[in-house]
Amino acid sequence: MRITDVICVPGSSGFYFDDQKAIKEGIAHDGFFYDGEVRTPGFSSVRMAGEALSIILLLENGRFAVGDCAAVQYSGTGGRDPLFLAETFIPEIMREVAPLLIGKELSSFIELATMIDTVMIDGRRLHTAVRYGISQALLEAVSIAHGKLPVQQICSEYRLPIIPQPIELFGQCGDDRYAAVDKMILKGVDVLPHGLINEIETKLGRDGRLLKQYIRWIRDRIAQQRPGYSPVIHIDVYGTIGMIFDHDLSAMTDYLAGLQEDAGTHELYIEGPVDMGGKPEQIQMLTALTESLKAAGSPVKLVADEWCNTIEDIRDFTDARSCHMVQIKTPDLGSIHNTIESVLYCKAHGIEAYQGGTCNETDISAARSVHAALATRPERMLIKPGMGFDEGLTIVRNEMARTIELMRRGEAYA
Repeated sequence: MRITDVICVPGSSGFYFDDQKAIKEGIAHDGFFYDGEVRTPGFSSVRMAGEALSIILLLENGRFAVGDCAAVQYSGTGGRDPLFLAETFIPEIMREVAPLLIGKELSSFIELATMIDTVMIDGRRLHTAVRYGISQALLEAVSIAHGKLPVQQICSEYRLPIIPQPIELFGQCGDDRYAAVDKMILKGVDVLPHGLINEIETKLGRDGRLLKQYIRWIRDRIAQQRPGYSPVIHIDVYGTIGMIFDHDLSAMTDYLAGLQEDAGTHELYIEGPVDMGGKPEQIQMLTALTESLKAAGSPVKLVADEWCNTIEDIRDFTDARSCHMVQIKTPDLGSIHNTIESVLYCKAHGIEAYQGGTCNETDISAARSVHAALATRPERMLIKPGMGFDEGLTIVRNEMARTIELMRRGEAYA
């Protein structure tokens, strides 16, 4: 079976593009807007409506396959590709990429995804969002051609066992960090709440006190509302802990170790405790902090995020044993086969894998991510898109449940 045509359709993503640099500097909220000047090139305002671009592949048998190009909320920072505006990329896709795809035989997902991931235009690769969306469509197209579920196609090509069991799901709350925790408790997610601690004055506190209070509140709220429920607590702090302690290793270690007391019996993961402004510096500091926590006998686990954007980065952070867990942020890696191979690399080298992503994805990219996770078995998967929690949980949990049931029955996709 071959691809007969390529169609591009602009659309909306599940959240917004935010200028992280401006937000870290403490720029003020005005309702759902931010007041102040932008700090990241490409942004016209600190918060912009998120965009997506659907790639539709028409197939010889009259069916079609879809993937969604999407980029992370904090585009253009931490070594990532610049802001993704859908209309900007349609001419390039139709001029440079569509001719490569039309007429292609749908024999191997890995081969087609690798081809798209390595296309060079004027000395540069396609934007990560474009590679991400096209690879999703290719995964579905090849699966249709072989009469398989996407998870079955991945397992077949990577020689992985088919395991019809769910992956732990991680809820993210956005700025509604109290009501969202209540929702997560009610719906019994495995890991919560992300927290969005991306600013010091009102979220972390100059001495870290506000985060300590928040973790204690989560602990007590769970005990009050659902005794016996024991989710993992996972907080993303966007490098702000390093900022308040001026990256002093001893002070950061003491503070992080102390957070476990606030979390009680819940496992505690802290994502992005530092942001050193570059990859070598990030690996060095994160490694030192991980080793310092181990020497202190602390069970707190650190998660790498910033400056860990490509499959090569993930391998480097993993090989350095710089953390306990790596976030594999799906849109940042380009083609989804890089996500698959990154999870497998982490697992093979004794580092926990968190198949993440962004609130700024779509229903389509979230569904494709479910199949990648079910095939590769990371320790957890992000609930996405959006920051409302319920909508993302509906998309991810239901796609996972349907797929697992079909896997158990051995049903074909066609």
